[in-house]
Amino acid sequence: MSVDEAVGGHSNDGEESRLQVLDEAMVAQYEWCGAWVVGARGAYDMHSITPLADALDAAAKEHPRVVLDASGITFADSTLLNLLILAHQSTDFRVAAPTQQLRRLLQLTGMDTVLSVRATLEEAAAC
Repeated sequence: MSVDEAVGGHSNDGEESRLQVLDEAMVAQYEWCGAWVVGARGAYDMHSITPLADALDAAAKEHPRVVLDASGITFADSTLLNLLILAHQSTDFRVAAPTQQLRRLLQLTGMDTVLSVRATLEEAAAC
């Protein structure tokens, strides 16, 4: 399930879904293929990171495997990078389908070799 499907209310039977919207940044959460998916959409910096930080923190405490669907992230800076590192340290954390800008940030900082980054949500959730 993608962020668009979660937002549109198109979820599979038995799947739980939550949605939080704040300014331009949006966070959707749902269970899929045994993983807890946190879908992020919009720009993330120090002014907009709180909903995503809260979602990843809660997910790491409650679920053994957490996937960030990063396909909707339009901007990311060191604030998001720091959050990804914290999530990586807290749980079995994977980043799915990062946008070109996020992929470049991960490459420039070397975090693409530390984080588990997958091309698709399916690969990251290991369906």
